[in-house]
Amino acid sequence: MRDNALDAIDQIEIVGRVALAAVLGGAVGLERALRGHPAGVRTMALVTAGAALFSDISRLSGGDDRIAASIVTGIGFLGAGAIVREGFTVEGITTAATIWATAAVGMAIGHELYLTGLLGAVLILLILAARPFVRRADELIKRQTGGGGGETGHREEREDERQA
Repeated sequence: MRDNALDAIDQIEIVGRVALAAVLGGAVGLERALRGHPAGVRTMALVTAGAALFSDISRLSGGDDRIAASIVTGIGFLGAGAIVREGFTVEGITTAATIWATAAVGMAIGHELYLTGLLGAVLILLILAARPFVRRADELIKRQTGGGGGETGHREEREDERQA
């Protein structure tokens, strides 16, 4: 047996962290799926589970910073694939940001920051649930300033209007 091999209990703890991360990511993905947006339950669960597993492995190998930076880069690449520009609108910004944020939840769980990961997932859910309020506030600002801008130029938010 290798000197750095983990016993079964330690490995089960890692699997537990990965499972917890997947559940939290799945909850965020469920919110996305219920609203008809891409990157639903499976995507978010896989992102958080993968980030947790990579974080645990990096902690064990002593390469926290390098692997954490690689997770952020890789998730950025994945999120960039979710962004599409159509004419004057941009689609997928919120999806990309959600993927990126759920990876951070997975990293927190992988580093045994359970409360941080749980509250991070709750905060992500609250932010996503705040879309109708944000849309109304944006419309109010547009009316008062007489201009454009704001988040409602995104196709994703306009689709939320139709669903709300």
